[in-house]
Amino acid sequence: MKLLLINPNSSPLMTEGIAEAARRVAAPGTEIVATQPSFGPASIEGHYDDVFGAAGVLEQLRLAALPAPDAVVIACFGDPGLDAAREATAAPVLGTAEAAFHVASMLATGFSVVTTMTRTCVIAEHLVMKYGFERRCRGIHGTDIPVLALETPDEAVVARVEAAAREALARDRSGAIVLGCAGMAGLCGTLQQRLGVPVIDGVAAAVKLAEGLVGLGLRTSKLGDYAEPLPKLYRGWAGPLGW
Repeated sequence: MKLLLINPNSSPLMTEGIAEAARRVAAPGTEIVATQPSFGPASIEGHYDDVFGAAGVLEQLRLAALPAPDAVVIACFGDPGLDAAREATAAPVLGTAEAAFHVASMLATGFSVVTTMTRTCVIAEHLVMKYGFERRCRGIHGTDIPVLALETPDEAVVARVEAAAREALARDRSGAIVLGCAGMAGLCGTLQQRLGVPVIDGVAAAVKLAEGLVGLGLRTSKLGDYAEPLPKLYRGWAGPLGW
């Protein structure tokens, strides 16, 4: 199967790191095609960045229309453009936050999220409510690590994430940690070993769930709000994104 992995920020180095994490868990025969938008922010650390990241996701999905991917993963914890992407393709589209929440809820009665900038915690809170995990997510904790510091994380970065995770486990009385940034994917194995609890990377979780959906022969419903976008004129730089 062909899996399109879209990093919604415009950092090639982060795209490479996310792709490497995806390939480590992908099944034989799964081709990971990783890409990032041709425009937009180098990192997504707020609502303003998120809007441009969502547009970039749709740009890359439109460019990949022929041949169409078998599944799509949006590799940003804010899941930017997820619903729009599901309109634009019948292939299963998974966001890393949604995938991570589902997996965590299968491994523990409660989980905590450890993310990057504290200002983005509210975005994760909105997603917890949107996806219906209010009773399972016991806390969302910011480390104030800039996203781009995760391109080449040193031991100091790992230590800060580990410390935040230990505090979250104790304060929230949770049994698992969800990493709240796709850029943290490379830290998952180390943190799981140190913490002794399930540590869920949304990139890996989304890849494996996508493979499962494709294996089951399931596609995105085109009945209702995920029907194809209505044809209309798009002006200016967005012209090529029109349906």
